[in-house]
Amino acid sequence: MFDIHQEFSLFLEGKSLNAHKWMGSHLLRDSTGNIYATKFTLYAPHALEVRLVGSFNNYNGDNYKLDKIDQFGLYSITINKNLEYETYKYKIVTKDHKTLYKSDPFAFYAEQRPNNASRVYDIDNYNWNDSSWFKNKVKPYKEPVLIYEMHLGSWQREFGSFKTYNKLADELINYINYMGYTHVEFLPVYEHPLDDSWGYQGTGFFAATSRFGSPKDLMYLIDRLHQANIGVIIDWVLGHINKDDFGLSMFDGTPLYEIENDFLRENVVWGTSNLDFSKGITRSFMSSALTFWLDYFHLDGFRIDAVSNLIYYLGNEANGTNNNAINYLKELSTIIFNKDDRLIFSAEDSTAYPKVTHSVSSGGIGFNYKWNMGFMNDTLEYFKKDPIYRKYHSNLITFSMVYAYNEQFILPFSHDEVVHMKGSLLNKMPGDYNLKFANLRLMFTYYMTFPGKKLLFMGQDFGSFSEWDFNKELDWNVLADFEAHQKLHRYFRDLAHVYKYNKAMYELDHNPKGFKWLINDHHDSSVFSYLRKSSKETLLVVLNMTPNYYEEYEIGVPSRGEYIEILNSNKKEYGGDNNYNGLPLKTIKGDRNGYPYYLKVKVSSLAGIILKLKKE
Repeated sequence: MFDIHQEFSLFLEGKSLNAHKWMGSHLLRDSTGNIYATKFTLYAPHALEVRLVGSFNNYNGDNYKLDKIDQFGLYSITINKNLEYETYKYKIVTKDHKTLYKSDPFAFYAEQRPNNASRVYDIDNYNWNDSSWFKNKVKPYKEPVLIYEMHLGSWQREFGSFKTYNKLADELINYINYMGYTHVEFLPVYEHPLDDSWGYQGTGFFAATSRFGSPKDLMYLIDRLHQANIGVIIDWVLGHINKDDFGLSMFDGTPLYEIENDFLRENVVWGTSNLDFSKGITRSFMSSALTFWLDYFHLDGFRIDAVSNLIYYLGNEANGTNNNAINYLKELSTIIFNKDDRLIFSAEDSTAYPKVTHSVSSGGIGFNYKWNMGFMNDTLEYFKKDPIYRKYHSNLITFSMVYAYNEQFILPFSHDEVVHMKGSLLNKMPGDYNLKFANLRLMFTYYMTFPGKKLLFMGQDFGSFSEWDFNKELDWNVLADFEAHQKLHRYFRDLAHVYKYNKAMYELDHNPKGFKWLINDHHDSSVFSYLRKSSKETLLVVLNMTPNYYEEYEIGVPSRGEYIEILNSNKKEYGGDNNYNGLPLKTIKGDRNGYPYYLKVKVSSLAGIILKLKKE
């Protein structure tokens, strides 16, 4: 039998995973299922009194005072009415006699911005149809993972306004499946007041944003994605909260969930407040929130934002290690994987802190993936250089292999790389119009064939020239109207399908046996070559980082056999000059770059080439 005082005790101790089931607003039903009342429960230990104000009482709380049902600050009131969809706030009088109007931290729904009241909502009883997805889902480690990162508000728009969750479903599913992505990752979709924050400054961690419809509309979108065999991940800000006066910040007039030390609390750059994970209530709040999204929205994973800000106070090692937050991450990872050990739980972490993706039992933090920010930075720095200078910077290509197996990595070209005057991926490439496309095709080849799972932000697969702008939809017109963008789009699609359907591209992503350099020291030519291997398959990758053409480039290989070209970025249909290896290439006996056999490969200008070993 449910005991609210026992549950409250777990909440205070940091051991609650289900605070959302009794905190906040809940519709009460009789034995026949009819709603007869609405109950509101709130934690505000430093309040003098709490009143309920809403659309049902004209925001006048005179007769709606919450009863204090526990000495440690738990308040509750039951209204003998069905208040579904009514808006409400809590009027909190603090001990210094200030009056605060707060939205409900545990609300399941909210008003559309710019309004910010909570809304009573029946979160239960969505009829899911994704049982087949969960039955067949496997752990990601030896599987292809190609994530399409997207912002729901700017993927497509309708008459200049947001498309709803429901209206996005068909076209999004068709696009993701056509292109070969395995997962979609949404920028934060919990409630947030300001479009400009992209969701990273949330106020309703249990509420799917009302911008695009109701919470059950989001459930419908995820359900449809699962039925189409597409995994769903969301971005999550774990370490800090925004400071809007109606939100969680200073909830009862004190830093209730936040760090109390002013210096360590204030994130000046982001204008946010850091949470204090030494507090049981903060741990319970976040554990319940992530549990809620797994249970009610059937998610396949989370990407945790700004993990460096959790590992070190204010993200700066000089301020010291935040052991409370690290210990909580370990606790949370255990909770997450106990619920579903097939999830993706990834860290956006720019630090060199060790064992981020190692299990808690082996001394790690417990994530199973980490964004490889070093790979991303080195790759973009290299490809932005004029090819004539690339021979001096080969280390930017080779260095990533030095640490490639220290963690389990996702290789991200995310939204962060195409905003704030950084330019789109296509615009980062050097050269004239055609050379930009050739360089981007080449970079995509390197990216997709390098060990690690993949993430690409929307719009980059067709070569958007403009930076991402959250205020408008993607530049789909360039894909519709310009041949060069259509050909790049086709190349990325074909590359994605080569990735998905060749195990050598992903099966040993986290095992050194899956990668072998063949050429990494031909600095003058800036040609690189390596093998990708699985238990039964071998692919050979050749990357020509300059516009030079080689009719027969000799590449040493460890064993004899016949190699068949399965993809070449220089083919005409992709926008190249159509110099490719049409016939199978047979090995020749003779020492080249330390191997007993070699191939003579036609290597065209800025070409990315993938060859498959037919037999050894």
